[in-house]
Amino acid sequence: MAQKIDQDVSRFHQILRGKVRQQLRKFMSSSELIGKQGKNLISIPVPHIEIPRFVYGENQSGVGQGEGTPGNPVGEGEGEPKAGDAPGEHLLEVEVSMQELADLLGETLELPKIQPKGDDEFESGGVKYTGIASAGPESLRHVKRTFRRALRRQIMGGTYDPRRPVIIPVKEDRVYRSWSQKKQKKNKAVILYMLDVSGSMGGEQKEIVRLTAFWIDTWIRSQYQGVEVRYIIHDAVAREVDREAFFHTRESGGTIISSAYKLLLNILHEHYDPSQWNIYPFHFSDGDNWSGNDTEECTKLLHEQIMPVSNVFCYGQVESEYGSGQFLRDLEARFKDDERLLMAKIPSRDGIPDAIKVFLGKGK
Repeated sequence: MAQKIDQDVSRFHQILRGKVRQQLRKFMSSSELIGKQGKNLISIPVPHIEIPRFVYGENQSGVGQGEGTPGNPVGEGEGEPKAGDAPGEHLLEVEVSMQELADLLGETLELPKIQPKGDDEFESGGVKYTGIASAGPESLRHVKRTFRRALRRQIMGGTYDPRRPVIIPVKEDRVYRSWSQKKQKKNKAVILYMLDVSGSMGGEQKEIVRLTAFWIDTWIRSQYQGVEVRYIIHDAVAREVDREAFFHTRESGGTIISSAYKLLLNILHEHYDPSQWNIYPFHFSDGDNWSGNDTEECTKLLHEQIMPVSNVFCYGQVESEYGSGQFLRDLEARFKDDERLLMAKIPSRDGIPDAIKVFLGKGK
C-alpha cells in the first residue's frame, strides 16, 4: 500500500511539473515566483489542477440511484444556493530544483547547451585511490595484499605448513591503499549586468530587468560549475554596486552609456582573463543616451575591446514612456550582422521570454 501511495504521489508531482511546463512563459513574467526562492529549490504556484470526482452513470441500481442528470456531481441537490465559509480556488505550490527549472526553461525556449571556452583545473574535494603504500591508517589497510605478502614471506622462510595454514601478518607485511586528490576541469563564467538608472527608467522597467536577470542567471548557472555575478549602474557616471542596490537605485540625472562600458572594461582587465573566463555582459536601458558622440564612443568600445573578449554582448532595451529608444537603432545600424552583439526590445513583461531566447539562443 505504501508503495502504491508513493507511486500516486510521484504521478501527481509529474502532473504538477507538466502544468509548470505548459505555463512557464507566464511564470517568467511573475514577480511572485522570484519571491519564493530557497537555496536550491523554488516554489511555483500552480493555479488549477483537475481533481477526479464521482459523476452519475448509466447504472439503474446501487450507489447513484435516484433523480439527477448525467454529469451532475454526487451530492448536488435542488434548492437555492447558500453562502459558504470555505475559501475559493486554492493555489498549489510545486517545488522544483534550480536545475529542473533550468531544464524546463531550455525545453520551453529550445535553448542549446552553451559551448564554453577556456578551463581551469581545480581541486574537487574528492579522492581517488591510485596505488598502495607501506604506511597508512588501519581503515585503509589492503587486507588481501597484506595476507598475500605474509603468505609469501612464510613460504620463503619455510614456516608455512599447508596442513595447518595459519597466516599471521607482521608489521612488514602490511600494505595500505594510497590516495590522491582528484582534479577536474571547471569552466568559469562571469555575468556582468549594466543598468541605466537615470530618471527615465521607472520601477516597472527595473522589475522587467530583475525578472530577465533571474532567468539569465538560472540558465547560465546550469551550464557552468563556477559563476560570478557583478553589477554596474549608471546615469551620467557609472559605479559598481551590490545586487540590492542594482535593482532599487534610481537617479534623476542624464545618461552617458560609455561610463558603464569603461567601468566594465576596468573590471575585466583587473579580475577576468578572457582566456580562462566565459564573459557575459548584459546591458539594459530605455535607449536614451546623452549625445551622438557618446554613442559613437560606445560602438567603438564595443567593437574594439568588449566584444572581442566576450562570449556574447547582450543589449536589452526596456521601453518606457520617456525613453527615445534611439540607442538600439544605432546599434542595429552599426552591428546588424555581427552575431557577437545580441539585441532585444522588451516592451513589457510579456516580452521577457522572447528576449531570453535572443540572448541565450546561440549557445555561446
